[in-house]
Amino acid sequence: MGLKGGNIIQHSRVEKFKNSMVSRSKMKLWMIRATTSVMLWICLVQLTALGESFGPRVLKGWPSCFSQDSGSGSSATVTGSASALDVKSAPEDVPARVLPPKRVYKNNGYLMVSCNGGLNQMRAAICDMVAIARHLNVTLIVPELDKTSFWADPSEFQDIFDVDHFITSLRDEVRILKELPPRLKERVERGLFYTMPPISWSDISYYENQILPLIRKYKVVHLNRTDTRLANNGQPLELQKLRCRVNFSALKFTPQIEELGRKVIKLLRRKGPFIVLHLRYEMDMLAFSGCTQGCNQEEVDELTRMRYAYPWWKEKIINSDLKRKDGLCPLTPEETALTLRALDIDHNIQIYIAAGEIYGGERRLASLAAAYPNLVRKETLLDPSDLRFFQNHSSQMAALDYLVSLESDIFVPTYDGNMAKVVEGHRRYLEYKKTILLDRKLLVDLIDQYNMGSLTWDEFSAAVKESHSERMGNPVKRVVIPDRPKEEDYFYANPWECLQQPKEDDLLSNM
Repeated sequence: MGLKGGNIIQHSRVEKFKNSMVSRSKMKLWMIRATTSVMLWICLVQLTALGESFGPRVLKGWPSCFSQDSGSGSSATVTGSASALDVKSAPEDVPARVLPPKRVYKNNGYLMVSCNGGLNQMRAAICDMVAIARHLNVTLIVPELDKTSFWADPSEFQDIFDVDHFITSLRDEVRILKELPPRLKERVERGLFYTMPPISWSDISYYENQILPLIRKYKVVHLNRTDTRLANNGQPLELQKLRCRVNFSALKFTPQIEELGRKVIKLLRRKGPFIVLHLRYEMDMLAFSGCTQGCNQEEVDELTRMRYAYPWWKEKIINSDLKRKDGLCPLTPEETALTLRALDIDHNIQIYIAAGEIYGGERRLASLAAAYPNLVRKETLLDPSDLRFFQNHSSQMAALDYLVSLESDIFVPTYDGNMAKVVEGHRRYLEYKKTILLDRKLLVDLIDQYNMGSLTWDEFSAAVKESHSERMGNPVKRVVIPDRPKEEDYFYANPWECLQQPKEDDLLSNM
């Protein structure tokens, strides 16, 4: 019995040893598999990152969870629920989005900017700031938009522009971050940074000689004004081209704004061609400019009070009649109606009014509506629900008008403000789409002569048409006036360096 019991115990120990060896073998096999899987995953991540940085994506055609632009770079659209996934293949002729390789450079510091003004004034400023950051080899923080001006729009950059597209599309030129690194952010919150307004119309050498040393010293510099801070002319060609690239490619509006813009354009196109009339006859423009043609005394007093209420509007005492005769006032709705008729614009064509609320309302629009009954606005084309999220966001409303203006058959601005200029330049870039650039000084003189009976209608119409035959957005070089940048042609109205160059004979015929 003792011998038998000993054999049993020994046999049990052998079985335990065998089982232990088997368990250890399984554990080693599991660890080898796990390690191999982790290494393969790391390799896949590295290959994908290398592909995005240095050329076409490795494993091209795979939907990438690392893409910052979901929806434009993958080859499949995935929709699904908790129980199933429905994978829809994208058209084969839609190429996968390839991000430009990151530019590698020694970072000299960080540039923060606070834009001022309306949408298009800020748009041009953003283009300038990107070009300046690129030239100085600094990191640009996504610009802050103006929230304290007359319009009091609380929109952030990402509420108007596609911020991820903005950052990634320019990464081969300049590093752009949504916010400062934590350590520097804490310093800025404690006020340990340098803030200043740069000098208007400055050459790039000013930023190189004056601003760059400050950035190197303080690590973070904040430019608190950005409107017209870079000269129109005399800049390096690559800098001018970068300004264009930002404007025409990097500054895309958000998908929500783009989608609503397409909807408006589709509604207009259903009824044929259309004109966009940038009728700059809103209360803020009239108060600022002091132009009161056609206003009654009560309205004149209201506009004057408003002008005095804003201390940053420097000019207070204004002679409206003299300013109008000098061509410095926006055309009134009545003057605009006469001008369009004189140019033989078809009275049945749709006219989309790209503007805020017209001062004087329907009373002031009566003559224009009588001459052109197919007047429309975004508010009349769209349901109130479509514009619900745009209410009290003037810059987002302006972005919608911008998109429609680009697509119109003819664009007619009645004043050369920032939107008029930037849209004019963008339409030149789009193969010189027709833009009627009104000569307001000449027009008000002709209109006054017609109204007084000095000119017949035929004489008036002939004079208007003749004077505007070469003011249709034709290819012309910018007018350069040394030492008087405010009086010369604006870069963004005619970015000559970035446009398809016409033949020399065509250019001479338009000068």
